[in-house]
Amino acid sequence: MTAEATHSSSNLNDNNRHKYATRNLWTGILFGLGLVAFIDEAVFHQLLHWHHFYDKSTSDIGLVSDGLFHSFSWFATIASSFLLADLHRRHVFWFKRWLAGVFLGGGAFQLFDGTIQHKLWELHQIRYGVDIRPYDMIWNLTALAMILAGVLLVGRVKLHSYQTEDTKSNGE
Repeated sequence: MTAEATHSSSNLNDNNRHKYATRNLWTGILFGLGLVAFIDEAVFHQLLHWHHFYDKSTSDIGLVSDGLFHSFSWFATIASSFLLADLHRRHVFWFKRWLAGVFLGGGAFQLFDGTIQHKLWELHQIRYGVDIRPYDMIWNLTALAMILAGVLLVGRVKLHSYQTEDTKSNGE
């Protein structure tokens, strides 16, 4: 393969990669939502028995709500896996962009859970019978850290791709 053909193939892949940048990000966001929801449900609901998804009724209703919550996390993760497979099939998977989405989706889910579900809707608390403030702080600060990591990674990926395009246009 000539250098010109290799350069042309590289440009085509870069164009496709940028064309699918948003899909890479949203696939990661969906995976992050499903992953963090799955971890929350498995660890805090099933293993530690700290709460159910819906704690304002009987334990049976709480278990049903956990099942529905688990289904959500499972379907989000599986749907994102199909989208991820499609990105790979098209040769446009962009790991850093996808990983940024994972952090954004996981952090957004956790922040929504910690603020809206725990405090505003009062569906459940992280834990009962203890001072909840340290749990809330750790929960929400972890969510913010994941969101910040995602934002920084998206910014870094954008900066890197713009620098790469500038270098190509300058012939370097």
